[in-house]
Amino acid sequence: MTRTQEIIAFAEELGFGPVGIAPAHAFTETRAAARARLKAGHLAGMDWYNAARVERGTRPAWLLSEARSIIALALPYYVGDPGKDWEAAGGPRGIVSRYAWGRDYHNVLRKKLRRLVEFLTARDASARFFADTGPMLDRAAAFRAGIGWYGKSTMILTETEGTWVFLAEVVTDLELDYTRPKRKNCGSCTRCIDACPTGAIVAPYQVDARRCISYLTIENRGGIPRDLRSRVGMRVFGCDICQEVCPVNRHVNPNADDDFLPRPGVGPTVALIPLLEITAEEFTRRFQGTPLLRAKREGLRRNAIVGAGNAGDPAAIPALRRILLDDREAPLLRGHAAWALGRLAGSTALEALRRVNVRALHPELREEVAAALAAIAAGERRHAAAHQT
Repeated sequence: MTRTQEIIAFAEELGFGPVGIAPAHAFTETRAAARARLKAGHLAGMDWYNAARVERGTRPAWLLSEARSIIALALPYYVGDPGKDWEAAGGPRGIVSRYAWGRDYHNVLRKKLRRLVEFLTARDASARFFADTGPMLDRAAAFRAGIGWYGKSTMILTETEGTWVFLAEVVTDLELDYTRPKRKNCGSCTRCIDACPTGAIVAPYQVDARRCISYLTIENRGGIPRDLRSRVGMRVFGCDICQEVCPVNRHVNPNADDDFLPRPGVGPTVALIPLLEITAEEFTRRFQGTPLLRAKREGLRRNAIVGAGNAGDPAAIPALRRILLDDREAPLLRGHAAWALGRLAGSTALEALRRVNVRALHPELREEVAAALAAIAAGERRHAAAHQT
């Protein structure tokens, strides 16, 4: 067994697969593409993804001196259909992206990557790992190493695990045997583009993060644009639509660590109404050690408010009313609550909107209340016209 084969075999024992090896040359083309996305504003709102990060992430030698090889790794997280037991009764339920159902993948990845680095350093190699939060451009490394190919959704498609993988890398000074990039593409298929409810895939291989439901519900610290809220639907954390419609994912078998199995109260769906008023203590206790902490309590409540408005269940009105009328609540949440009440309509929702002291409101919140009242009025006009005909 060669040194390269020995490393790949050990990585597979840790649960990684597929595994590939790429030369640690600079990612010149990827750097140009990333700069173009930044210039186009497609990454606006993610301040951490900036020009300096792109420079570092596309120059492996800046991350490890004498870098010669990149060990690109995929960790499967597909655990199959959770079954109907997760769709428990208790009012409307928000949808959680599949990758976030269980333990925070960062913790799982890092534990495995540390073992791989220890395996390398025990053989007198220098090595450094990266897992999502580091500057390395994961998809570029995965493509170069033959882990998979780029889908039109910009995700990496693997032959055996589809897109249901986490990507990571180990940069090392070892000279290893390289695996070749896959000579595959999506052909004429545009299912991911056609299925995206917010039109975030603005062109093949180009995503505008500002319209992506994953960005809007996780990284975004502001409001969800009014024209996109109804399209977010019941998704309170992330989105899997482009993956669910992808033909490559059609026949993927469950092949993941138990760490990614659904945790009760976390995934694949969560009761929406309790999230509307979840306390800081309950938020931390319930979601500690899971990816949902990334959205922050305010972000998750914002998402739940939007989901409640889209669910159309009047059971959410009392909680939404309390949020709207409470001056101690963040204006962001009060504005989204006004929008949701406008979607739900009904006498109680209308009463709450009319009770707000509009003159004392911040202009943006005042605009939200006015838009909600206008939405209710428009709905009443449509209803009256339908009855007249």
